[in-house]
Order: sequence, then structure tokens, then C-alpha cells
Amino acid sequence: MKIFKNLIEEYLQEGVYDPGIFKAFFLAGGPGSGKSFVTKAAFAGLGLKVVNSDDILTKYLEKEGLSLKMPESEKIKRDELRQKAKITTAARMDLYVQGRLGMILDGTARDYNKISGQQRLFKLLGYQTIMIFVNTSLDVALERNEKRDRTVQKKTAIQNWNTVQGNIGRFQKLFQPANFYVVDNSSSEKELVTTTLSRCASIVRRTMNQPHGFIAKQWIDRQLRIKKRTWNFTNN
Repeated sequence: MKIFKNLIEEYLQEGVYDPGIFKAFFLAGGPGSGKSFVTKAAFAGLGLKVVNSDDILTKYLEKEGLSLKMPESEKIKRDELRQKAKITTAARMDLYVQGRLGMILDGTARDYNKISGQQRLFKLLGYQTIMIFVNTSLDVALERNEKRDRTVQKKTAIQNWNTVQGNIGRFQKLFQPANFYVVDNSSSEKELVTTTLSRCASIVRRTMNQPHGFIAKQWIDRQLRIKKRTWNFTNN
């Protein structure tokens, strides 16, 4: 309990001075879209917290000695670990939110209701919410899926791709055109990949430089006043 309390205090302390404070980037796209590559390249050095249960699941699978190829024979144990990874991810995100830290929510965009609920919560707290939808053709997505360390079954990959494609219009309406960007990442040619990353980086920089809204400014001012009172108390 003491460790948990210390973490909250640490994130609250970090939040006021976090360059990405009150920014929530939703990174969406199906398996094989290249989201992880975009995250590492376009968001590098910004200090944003990455929220991704798949990364945690991969660590759990490796620790238990399970295959990253997702065989049907390991489904029961894998589902248990997937649920554990989701719980761990939710706990981390809760800590980040308490400090109003900037975040990258890296997901597939299959579950519209889950994402829309998260987006509404962030907006109520004063966050600016942006979605970058990393899109690919189905053929490219399937080819990349086969080359990944952690894969999904082909049938599942096709279902996920179709579901994600069907959600594009809904997400554009939810986030509004000014905060919704579709980035084509189908090409493997170096020049086009560089163009894609440059566009993503431009979107991120532009968003990071935008001023905070009223709710965010109120929270920051309140935290700074608390810090000032605490400093005066400890130094008198």
C-alpha cells in the first residue's frame, strides 16, 4: 500500500512538469499495421507513457515459456495471462491519469465502445484527445503478421482487420476531423516509410505545442499552489 501511495505521489509530482501533460494519443490499427514501429519512431524522446496490454502479455508469455505464435493448444493459459495483462495495464493507466501524464494508448481499435468510453473520460478530466489511425491493406497486414515475433491466427487477423476498418468512420466522428488522422503505412519502401513517420511526428509535435484548456489549467494551477505551500511548510 505504501509503495502504491509513493507511486501516486511520484506521478503527481511528475505531472505538473510533464511536457505531454493532458495529452492522450490513441494509436489505432490492426495487427501488422506497424503501430509499434510508429510509436518508437514518431514519439521518441517525448516522455509519453505507453499503455499497451499486448507488450505486457508478451512478457508474461515469455516468462511462462509459452509460444508467441498463439497456438490453439495454449489458449486457456494464454487467456488467463491476457486477463492478467489487462488488469496490470489498467492499474498503470490509473496511476498515469492521477498525475495527468501524457499517454499513448496503443491498441487495435477493435473495441469501439471501450475506446469511446476512455476518450470521454479523458476529455472530462481536461485531456486533449487525438487518434492516429495507422492503416494498411489486408495483404500487407497479413504478411507483416506472419513475420512478427508475436502473431495471431490468420483467420483472427482477417476478422480484426475487417472490424477495425469498419470503425474508421465511427472514430472520425468521435474524435472530430481536427483530432483524427489516418496514416497509410502499407509501403515498405524507405522513402515512403520516412514520409509516413515524418507526418506522424508532425502531428505529434503540433499537438504537444497546443495550449491547455480551462480544466487542465485549473488542475495545474491547483497542483502548483499545493507544491508551493508544501515547500513553504518544509522550509520554515
